[in-house]
Amino acid sequence: MARELMPVAEARQRILADLPLMPSEQVSLPEAHGRVLAVDVASRVTQPPLAVSAMDGYAVRAADVASVPANLDVIGSVPAGGLFEGEVGAGQAVRIFTGAPLPAGADAIVIQEDTERDGDTVTVTEGVRPGRYVRRAGLDFAEGDVLLTAGTVLSARDIGLAAAMNHPWLQVRRRPRVALLATGDEIHLPGEKIGPTGIVSSNTFALEGLIRAAGGEPVTLGIAVDDRDQIRALAENALGTDMLVTTGGASVGEHDLVQDALADLGLELDFWQIAMRPGKPLMSGRLGATPMLGFPGNPVSSMVCGILFLMPALAQMLGTGETEPVRDTAVLGIDLEENDRREDYLRATLAHEGGKLVATPFEKQDSSMFSRLAAADCLLIRPPHAPAAKAGDTVDIVRLDGSNLRV
Repeated sequence: MARELMPVAEARQRILADLPLMPSEQVSLPEAHGRVLAVDVASRVTQPPLAVSAMDGYAVRAADVASVPANLDVIGSVPAGGLFEGEVGAGQAVRIFTGAPLPAGADAIVIQEDTERDGDTVTVTEGVRPGRYVRRAGLDFAEGDVLLTAGTVLSARDIGLAAAMNHPWLQVRRRPRVALLATGDEIHLPGEKIGPTGIVSSNTFALEGLIRAAGGEPVTLGIAVDDRDQIRALAENALGTDMLVTTGGASVGEHDLVQDALADLGLELDFWQIAMRPGKPLMSGRLGATPMLGFPGNPVSSMVCGILFLMPALAQMLGTGETEPVRDTAVLGIDLEENDRREDYLRATLAHEGGKLVATPFEKQDSSMFSRLAAADCLLIRPPHAPAAKAGDTVDIVRLDGSNLRV
């Protein structure tokens, strides 16, 4: 009888358990874009600090222009950043520009298009109600308002808001440092001379991009041949990083030495193999204080494991709350056979047809075919033992351009 494999959701839950939250560090605003805010940020100022004009025109008392045309005496002018020292009385007006403080006594702005100026007299041709074209003090926000919260991945808009709140520095989570170790006699770097049985390494480069997209910092350890001593020697360099991810050597063949090599360094294995395709040989444990994930060597399996497990792990360490891949729904573009005991993640394209989002899996789903993953718009999820499905049925998907992936 086949051994019962761990479900995907349980594997993710166990990986996320007890992961450390990254400490905070202070960075300047130009360095904060894309970083994760560590603490809530309250405004140091009120914006605008005073009632100001929203338009170029004349500051008036609304009662004086209730009946038009109305002739008013112009008693001064106030530009943005200036301040009118006097007070607007009955029958008076002050020339004002956008952003300038509203003079005392005035309660509205007449836009310049609704006026005719003749020396020190202005004729108002369109009346206004009190408060018209006036931005009250604190219209945007007030001192003490919390406008950015911990866990926010800081966008360009957030950086601008922090600047408007008078914060030149922000406390953000330190980027998790993720060590990457590829294994395999057959693996070569791009551009190297490759023999007839050689394979160009892609896993490390893809995972580096995934880690950066998730807010981490990749630390590439290199490629270890299928030698226990070399794997152990390179893996030692991961001690002191925040996580170790290996690719290859996680299956059941006689050359799969990762578990043995890391055991020499004190690996505590939590689980190995899950009910998932691609990615069944996933491994999880701890190397001393360093969390460890072992991904399969097949490029698609490695990347799918990165999306479903590594990115949520980094979200947990950064405190963003994005610890579950965001699911969406679509309708199936083709018929599918019933599924076996493993949760399937099929590479699929998305198209809008007849007002519906249609997901169509590629016919061939071999885990060595990276080109299919690069061309895919989503991963179509087939639960374990799912019955046969017909075109038009509703299915769950994980978008590969989802906001929580930032891939």
